Amino acid sequence: MRKSIIALAVAAATAWPLAVPAQDVKGPKVAWNYSVWGNSRAFTRGIELMAKEVAAKTGGNFTIKVAYADQLSPGRENLDNIKLGAFEGAMFCASYHPGKNPGMTALDLPFLPLENLDVAQAVYEKFYAHPFIVKEMAKWNAMAFMAGLLPQYEFMGTGEPPMKLEDWKGKRVRALGGLGEAMRILGANPTTVTAAEVYTSLDRGTVDAASFPFSYAHAAFKLNEISKWYTANLSPGAVNCPTVFSITAWKALPPQYQTLVTNLKPAAYDALKQAYKAADEKWIPVFQKTLKPITYTQAELDRFQKIAGKPVWDKWVKDNAAKGVPAQELVDLIVATAKSASRK
Repeated sequence: MRKSIIALAVAAATAWPLAVPAQDVKGPKVAWNYSVWGNSRAFTRGIELMAKEVAAKTGGNFTIKVAYADQLSPGRENLDNIKLGAFEGAMFCASYHPGKNPGMTALDLPFLPLENLDVAQAVYEKFYAHPFIVKEMAKWNAMAFMAGLLPQYEFMGTGEPPMKLEDWKGKRVRALGGLGEAMRILGANPTTVTAAEVYTSLDRGTVDAASFPFSYAHAAFKLNEISKWYTANLSPGAVNCPTVFSITAWKALPPQYQTLVTNLKPAAYDALKQAYKAADEKWIPVFQKTLKPITYTQAELDRFQKIAGKPVWDKWVKDNAAKGVPAQELVDLIVATAKSASRK
């Protein structure tokens, strides 16, 4: 049984499909629900495209209803509710609950060599297909179908702007996973506030600054409306937030529907990339006019990477190897795949 589940998830994670079929796909009535926090935004464009296309190509027989703003489940509980069978698909972030998915948090490490979203896509797809990751997700009756493909994170905040790295000391920051560890090295106090809670936390002064994928998420969660400054080139990394499907629901899906969904993956990734690009074109000029941009020197950025890059990687490998995670193997996979993809 375990082998069949692993094979199923590997196939879904590694498939690089042909073009989406132009003809209608015949099949029975199937209705899926998909849980995500926040409202419709660039981050949700991939699943939104998929939902639109599966309905159109099956004549409405197969539908995926995207439920926003924690309608079905709090973001931190999406993985638990996939396991319970509460819905068929969801987005979750590995850093929201690293104890549940320690292997997955390798993609949260700071300063990974993901030079652009195309390289990141190649890395995520390869990573999700690793046997350990497949097994780790299967414990939650989940298969990682595709990545949220988040852009590099930057900070927005209130109070005194951190014009140099030393100015982060003592600041309370929303920073997840490895990024949080990197900021801790700078003397900041990181917290793992969920995306839906960030605006309130920043507005009430519970945190001084919050990191989000730049620039779409800052605008989507309206942080620019209450912030005074933002970092323009810190670019310390991103967070791993995949779309997962219930293994039970996937196995019950007619084969022609499985093929349709898998074949839509490239278009869904393209929709994400286009949406992030459009958000940058719209919002970066707005931020530049209304907030103080902070641009660090290359010497400062090099110093940040030196003290908060590989040392964080090494600590992550040591800590997770002790838990039975093939930690060094996963980091090596990320680096090797990124190197290969960057040559293409």
